[in-house]
Amino acid sequence: MNPIAFVKEYWRILLLVLFVSVALVALFVPGGVMDDDTLVEEEDEEFDEGPTNLEYGLGLDGGTRISAPPVGMSADIDIEPEQEREVESTLQDELGVDAADAIVRYHEDDNRFTAEVFAEEVTAAEFAAALQEAGVDVDEGDVSDEVTQQTRDEIIQTIELRINEAGLSGGTAYQEATVGDGYYIVTEVPGMSPAELREMLTERGDVQIVAYHPEEDGNQTNETVLQGEEFASVGSASYNDQEGYHYVPVTVDDAEDGDGSSPAADYQEAMNEYGFTGEGVGQCAVHDRETGEFDFDPDAPQWCLLTEVDGEVVDAHSMSPDLGESMASGNWVNDPVFQMIVPTQQDAHNLAVNLQSGALTAPLDFEQEQTFSLEPALADQFKTYSLLIGVLSILTVSGMVYLRYNDRRVAAPMILTALAEVIILLGFAALIRMPLDLSHVAGFIAVVGTGVDDLIIIADEVMDEGEVSSQRVFESRFRKAFWIIGAAAATTIIALSPLAVLSLGDLRGFAIITILGVLIGVLITRPAYGDILQRLLTDK
Repeated sequence: MNPIAFVKEYWRILLLVLFVSVALVALFVPGGVMDDDTLVEEEDEEFDEGPTNLEYGLGLDGGTRISAPPVGMSADIDIEPEQEREVESTLQDELGVDAADAIVRYHEDDNRFTAEVFAEEVTAAEFAAALQEAGVDVDEGDVSDEVTQQTRDEIIQTIELRINEAGLSGGTAYQEATVGDGYYIVTEVPGMSPAELREMLTERGDVQIVAYHPEEDGNQTNETVLQGEEFASVGSASYNDQEGYHYVPVTVDDAEDGDGSSPAADYQEAMNEYGFTGEGVGQCAVHDRETGEFDFDPDAPQWCLLTEVDGEVVDAHSMSPDLGESMASGNWVNDPVFQMIVPTQQDAHNLAVNLQSGALTAPLDFEQEQTFSLEPALADQFKTYSLLIGVLSILTVSGMVYLRYNDRRVAAPMILTALAEVIILLGFAALIRMPLDLSHVAGFIAVVGTGVDDLIIIADEVMDEGEVSSQRVFESRFRKAFWIIGAAAATTIIALSPLAVLSLGDLRGFAIITILGVLIGVLITRPAYGDILQRLLTDK
């Protein structure tokens, strides 16, 4: 038989072998089918690598889940595009909030504007009054207690970036609907305590560089000269061995806007204007690095670059001579790179994560938080028990199948095909790095049960009507069985689809695994089992 004829004859079995092979590679080969380079690994950090590429969720690895709603409110507003900045400015002035806490968005999909404010102390009446002051026709009844979907999406994206940049595998963030049209942002991170996760979520991550310098009258003043979104690239946390300090290398955005300015050019101009590149070089003594305290009431004039995270000063340093000379000559803007110095390695790591992930669009309301935590030791027990239950289910099903048919030609392929289905599912989970939880384990057991049920239907339909004398007889009986299996699969998928789509916690994982198992069975393993059974029961 030539290769083409062989493939045509055995393509269903070959397809099963191909999927099992790819699944085994995804499961056991380091890096799997697609290597993941999104996790940041520190040189001195060790990672626990198991025998497989599977990732585990809270139920099998321990960790914490925190659910909390975003702080803020929103209102649909009817304005012209040129009014957007004016309304934002009015909101900030009238409500006394920072620029990051009052924004106006244009939603291109449905051609509308919304205004949002992210401050707990602001009431709906005050928000409506501020909008009216900006010339917008709204009242208190038009204000929603929820932020917009775009804001929630941005919060989720930022949290996921923080999880990845922190090198935490298996973590995820998503939104969950509540009764009453509310939404919670749910964050799950295996291997992290509630206090650690809460700290990561509490930090809004708003990073600024503030120039602390003397005015013409001799009084010190603060001026924000760089914000987190104005950095083009951010390096990893590093340490200068020669001078003994921790830092994060950054590159300021030098892309010019319509009027020819750029964040890098503006920063260089500000440093020259405020005297940082002249008399201010090396003149900063407000930070006692031994005690970590700051003294902003010095006797002599100070030129300090303050690194602020969420409004809190984490470091203060002076302009170095080399950097000052480069800015004074105007050459720095051609290669706008400098180092953000911080006191400790942990500060450097946190700063890098905040800069790389960006600031949370809105803070989370931890007064309404819901927390679930599981100790890693208990999760390891669940992992062991899950493996034991899986093995017992396979052995039990295998024994019952053999007792039912007492024919190895029927029972052996049935058991191997069911195992192949589980291997393909596990390989898929490893490939997409799906964190497996107890709900997924329940789904795998359900897949084994429903899969063997379908294979029994095939075997019974083929064998119960008498001896299979020819290929034609077998195919007729197999088609009849396959219609029954297809109808049952469609029913299962339709019934479980709402659970897979809606945010219903652990039920979603169960539904997704079960639906995937049903699809793999109908499209791959059932046809392959039919071919195997045909060749064992007929002459061909």
